[in-house]
Amino acid sequence: MSDCLNDLLLFLGEATSPFHAVAALKRRLEGAGFMGLDHLDNVAFEAGQGYFVTANDSSIVAFRAGSGACEDGLRMIGAHTDSPNLSIKPNPLKKRSGTHQLAVDVYGGALLNPWFDRDLSLAGRVSFVNSSGELVSRLIDFRRPIAIIPSLAIHLDREANKNRSINPQTDILPLIAGLPKSDDLSFDWSQFLANQVSEQYPEDGSVRVLDFELSLYDSQPAGIVGTDHAFLASARLDNLLSCHAGLLALLAADPAQWSLLVCNDHEEVGSTSAVGAQGPMLTDVLDSIAGTAAASRRLREKSKMLSVDNAHAVHPNFSDRHDEDHGPLLNQGPVVKINRNQRYATSGEGAALLRLLAERAQVPLQHFVVRSDMGCGSTIGPITAAETGITTIDLGVPTLAMHSIRELAGTADIDYLGSLLTAFYNRVA
Repeated sequence: MSDCLNDLLLFLGEATSPFHAVAALKRRLEGAGFMGLDHLDNVAFEAGQGYFVTANDSSIVAFRAGSGACEDGLRMIGAHTDSPNLSIKPNPLKKRSGTHQLAVDVYGGALLNPWFDRDLSLAGRVSFVNSSGELVSRLIDFRRPIAIIPSLAIHLDREANKNRSINPQTDILPLIAGLPKSDDLSFDWSQFLANQVSEQYPEDGSVRVLDFELSLYDSQPAGIVGTDHAFLASARLDNLLSCHAGLLALLAADPAQWSLLVCNDHEEVGSTSAVGAQGPMLTDVLDSIAGTAAASRRLREKSKMLSVDNAHAVHPNFSDRHDEDHGPLLNQGPVVKINRNQRYATSGEGAALLRLLAERAQVPLQHFVVRSDMGCGSTIGPITAAETGITTIDLGVPTLAMHSIRELAGTADIDYLGSLLTAFYNRVA
């Protein structure tokens, strides 16, 4: 197993929410000598030094200052930290049929069937008053199974294998605890969270939880699958795989080059937020690097960005769902994503640049175009291009079971993607 793949497995286990993904990226950046910035005003960037800024603890921009002026533009890679999930509602606790259950919201376009009968854990951010009376926010992760959504038995739904629909309001409430006979022993949700905070952060003393942003996740760790170790199975491959690949490429890039990585939250729900791709975070960083508004415009005109997000591989059981001439395969290289209706940002010139880059980096390259009679998803690519004017190309690793609780990618494609992204930063083409 390559060092890249081994670290990806560790990263996927750490990055159980967008907040935890950014924390894991920060740890690796700080370990490589990157400096965190509290603000972007009048910063004198030192050649060869790496910097990063975060927003809402769930989005991050990291960049390395090149040895010369940034007049020739930046090489940029974009990805997103969020994945479809089941998020906990503000008043979540329900008592029904001898159990305590949690009310959940479906975040993003989650494939719901695979959430049944999985051992689920819980992670995210909690805001509370500590023993000193201060309002504090901390990340928590239970890192053990605490909930499950049991399927309805086939005996009670004889048509389940033919036609089962899922009502997100009533059918996917996870069980979190039993219901004791005495109300005095009833489950206390706020105390449950407070106990976890105290366990992870004893320095905060006794805490009173005021609010939270928490989501469920599959507690089964990422794993290598196949007799030939050909596949990586994990939650949140879309799009933590790309965040991790972009990070390793940034760390491996020539320090003389101006290079940048942006990982936004909220892509799965449209990117329209203060910390999404449609927010000001990236533009603020570019303005700070350039120094003046005029210089920022010139910088963006000469910059290029790869929007790296997973692509749909051909499913061997459903190969008819692809255009027969544009169906990417697992372990055959990264995928250029093209849509003439601008659901992807790739232009002909951008695709040509990527083809040349792949040739010089000796990385195989595939292409994806959705069937003409099917709708097409999108990425941060068109949004970033529209907001900044930067030439953007959509690229991704072929994946199966996208938006499932457990997705599948090819292990060879991870190294292919890393080589291609590093070559992009190093301006091989």
